[in-house]
Amino acid sequence: MNLLVVGGGGREHAIIKKLKENPSVETIYALPGNGGIARDAVCVPEIGATDMDRIVDFARSHSIGFAVVAPDDPLALGCVDRLHEAGIPCFGPDAKAARIEASKVFSKNLMKKYGIPTARYEVFDDPAKALAYLRQADFPIVVKADGLALGKGVLIPQNLEEAEAAVKTIMEDKAFGDSGNEIVIEEFLTGPEVSVLAFTDGTAIAPMVSSMDHKRAGDGDTGPNTGGMGTVAPNPCYTPEIAAVCMETIFLPTLGAMRAEGCPFKGCLYFGLMLTPDGPKVIEYNCRFGDPETQVVLPLLKTDLLTVMQAVENETLSDLQVEWSGGAAACVILASGGYPGSYPKGKEITVPQDLPANVTVYHAGDRLTEDGRLVTGGGRVLGVTATGDTLAQALKDAYAAADAIRFEGKYMRRDIGQRALRALEG
Repeated sequence: MNLLVVGGGGREHAIIKKLKENPSVETIYALPGNGGIARDAVCVPEIGATDMDRIVDFARSHSIGFAVVAPDDPLALGCVDRLHEAGIPCFGPDAKAARIEASKVFSKNLMKKYGIPTARYEVFDDPAKALAYLRQADFPIVVKADGLALGKGVLIPQNLEEAEAAVKTIMEDKAFGDSGNEIVIEEFLTGPEVSVLAFTDGTAIAPMVSSMDHKRAGDGDTGPNTGGMGTVAPNPCYTPEIAAVCMETIFLPTLGAMRAEGCPFKGCLYFGLMLTPDGPKVIEYNCRFGDPETQVVLPLLKTDLLTVMQAVENETLSDLQVEWSGGAAACVILASGGYPGSYPKGKEITVPQDLPANVTVYHAGDRLTEDGRLVTGGGRVLGVTATGDTLAQALKDAYAAADAIRFEGKYMRRDIGQRALRALEG
């Protein structure tokens, strides 16, 4: 069977490596893919992830038996709808269901309507009214652009001056384009954060191993928000007791709410959770695999990924037992110096050939030159993941491998997983 994976980052590389384990898979095409993915799939760099017409034409002409649409933009634009119209089985939500991530206003109103625990909030489409509200607000507070913003549309002002700047950045300066036409202002929640990705066919749900992301650019959770500087799994704060509460109060009610709204969700639903003193609450939903969470979760998946994805598409997930390995996984992101601001590109990357068997390097922001050299091409360049019997071992091996990889300006956080280790000790 020929497969097609839409996207070209570390998440897509992790998905492709897992799909390759199925013996029925012949060729995997990545649209557009990247330099490192080219070692595991046939990349088609001239077709972008949002080029709907060309994606569908390619799928038809290359006898694609199953497609996976991984990034948020093509999902929100209806890539799955278009592939289904062409008769191609596909993993991912349709455009109506993808609104759960593509519109913060939609998701917050959904939670309010169906009693799903989340932060108190207000919605504004007028900067003046937003500012008037903020003048009476408690700080810190959370300001979110309504639409997709590459994971950077959430600001956490500590005072009124910063809040006014946030409204100006999003609504007036249009830093995130039309995504900032509306904003959500919500209370600042406290507690451990947990990421839970889940396979769902709209009715049945199979949560994946929990994970802990590290969004800030600097050690000690300092600096600007990024798309994620590293992850560990499982998250020690997410106990079986909390998981049971989340299933009852968040996961199943969310699926029921989406069905009730006429947009059942099929694919990977990401729950960004805060374990507050008042119980688990939803910070955000994503309509797809998180990145870099995917890079620690999928290495622990024992059940064949393609089989799971086909069960989601065929709405037979309840017939499948999705199994996971014990132990832990840790991912350290190697970024270009300067990320998430401006950074240089085109720096040659050297990855040792003799990395241990428990280490996998996922390629996110790189490309191949005409003479076959691998060079940097993005902010987050590589995800270095190690699995181990313990989180401490996984972290040790991930950092050892990360230190052995070379490129000019390489930057990484040095404290990935330390909060999790402290939680395990506590």
